[in-house]
Amino acid sequence: MNTIEQIEAYLADQPRPKQGELRGLHEWVIEQFPDCRLWFSDGTDATGKVVSNPNIGYGAYTINYANGSSREFYRIGLTATISGVSVYVLGLDDKTYLARTYGATIGRAKVTGYCIAFKRLGDVNLDVLQAAIRDGMQH
Repeated sequence: MNTIEQIEAYLADQPRPKQGELRGLHEWVIEQFPDCRLWFSDGTDATGKVVSNPNIGYGAYTINYANGSSREFYRIGLTATISGVSVYVLGLDDKTYLARTYGATIGRAKVTGYCIAFKRLGDVNLDVLQAAIRDGMQH
């Protein structure tokens, strides 16, 4: 399966109404950034062990490690969780930026250094969530 097929299978496997919310966010990101690189992670490591929730990734940046190695990874991640939806904004140098910039106006969401987690899309201010995603993609 290619990346687009994996993403579609992942979305189709989600329960309603979460499926519709994830699809809506996915389609919005694709509309805003039509040429961005798409990623899909099934949440397993190289040995097949589950290490995270499956997620959809958008964009790309290079992670540089202290040992001198590096790898490419996505800028924005989207995943279903047991309690709702998480949007990851990766590659920010300042780990307080996301919470400082969007935490007070986003609505009922937990905002950490790289994650915006919420139960339902209706709990958050969609304009603020979209601004955070745009900001992350343009960093």
